Amino acid sequence: MKNAALWFVMILMLWCACAGLRLWQYWRHPARKAPTAEACVDIPEGSGLKKIALLLEEKGVIRHAALFTLFARLLNAEHRIQSGEYCLQLPLPPAAVLAKLVRGDVRMVRITIPEGSTVFDIARIVEHSGLAAAHEVVGTATDPDFVRSLGYDNESLEGYLFPDTYLFTRKVTPAALLRRMVQRFSEVVGRELRHNGNATSLPLRDIVILASLVEKETPQQSEKPLIAAVFFNRLRRGMRLECDPTVQYGVRLEDPQFQGRLRKHHLLKATPYNTYQIGGLPRGPICNPGLDAIRAVLQPAASDYLFFVSRNDGTHQFSRTLEEHNAAVQKYQRTRPQVVGSGN
Repeated sequence: MKNAALWFVMILMLWCACAGLRLWQYWRHPARKAPTAEACVDIPEGSGLKKIALLLEEKGVIRHAALFTLFARLLNAEHRIQSGEYCLQLPLPPAAVLAKLVRGDVRMVRITIPEGSTVFDIARIVEHSGLAAAHEVVGTATDPDFVRSLGYDNESLEGYLFPDTYLFTRKVTPAALLRRMVQRFSEVVGRELRHNGNATSLPLRDIVILASLVEKETPQQSEKPLIAAVFFNRLRRGMRLECDPTVQYGVRLEDPQFQGRLRKHHLLKATPYNTYQIGGLPRGPICNPGLDAIRAVLQPAASDYLFFVSRNDGTHQFSRTLEEHNAAVQKYQRTRPQVVGSGN
């Protein structure tokens, strides 16, 4: 009897060892030996552990959903798994899968906002990325209550959404997305203002408006301080800015599909953004300027230029007098209606 009992204990111990080894192999080794592949799994908010395990099994990420559930509970991970869309590179051990779910290594969507983008441009970029509908982004960005909640007393967030590359989860809301862009603006512009605190006495709103005009007038980094100098010189003399992009922005607010060339009737139409008709700055920013344009406003070139006109190659001809400017217009813009002003 004693020998039988001993044999039973030994067999039981061997069985337990084999079972433990199998469980260890399950947990620490991939579900399959196969070429690298990607499996994307969307774990809805509020999903239970069993449902999550079944989703993973259906996608071929793991085998034996019940064993995965058992290990997750033993490791006290049942309520630490985060929802979201996961894209996993297979083959992957169940232990590594659970670790990713607990860390929340969800799929991130990368979007890039170019300098000079408007709120409407940003909305289209966001919609194209699949993060949110364009009208939802525009609606949130122009919601006065939301704008005020971020500390700005403006009609919209135009000008305060910093151009940069961002990573967002699929679950991001338009409000959270815009808030991150405003935070980035505050970080970058706050740093610049600290470094150039004595450079200007302008309020932040005026800095952003002027930077947005500079951004829209030229893509050339070297020209931005000169463009800023022209605007400051004209403002000091009480001259209208006569900036074509401000007119275009006002037209597009009324007709978002407008993509044509400005005509004389556009320049003659009074809007809060038509700087051919109003003195001083337009009502608000006309785009979201980048760092170079902001720096140009904080540190404009030492220049007495009052006019500039496009050379049609991405650069501009600058002039000090109206006579010089008219001659430049004749030289570079013969095919266009002659317009006297700082802009095109």
